[in-house]
Amino acid sequence: MNSLSFLNSLILVIAIFLIYYGGSWLYYRLRAKQLGGALSNSQFEETMRKAQLIDLREKKYFDAGHILGARNLPYTQLKMLATELRKDLPVYLYEQGSTLSIRAALKLKKWGFNDVKWLEKGFNEWEGKTKKTTKL
Repeated sequence: MNSLSFLNSLILVIAIFLIYYGGSWLYYRLRAKQLGGALSNSQFEETMRKAQLIDLREKKYFDAGHILGARNLPYTQLKMLATELRKDLPVYLYEQGSTLSIRAALKLKKWGFNDVKWLEKGFNEWEGKTKKTTKL
């Protein structure tokens, strides 16, 4: 394989990667807009006490710090643990960013949850009260 052929193959692989992941990102952003569930920090904080507050991150990240009052239901276990949620109450989701929250909101909507919102910029940008889980 000459260097030109290798370079063309590399460019093709990179292009496919960018199209797939860029397309996936765009798809979830468009779906998020359709759902209309993104909440700013202030909107989230003002209304979260009336909702089931769910942290979608894995337990070690939840234990390291989470929004005060949140329950940990990792995204990887959402299908199994969704039965713990009440469909008659709002569900507020968050994680580090927002892509997993959007994906989880789409799933919950499909499973019959009507009022699903998420923290627009995720836990990374959260300015409200947090708590760490202490080990005894």
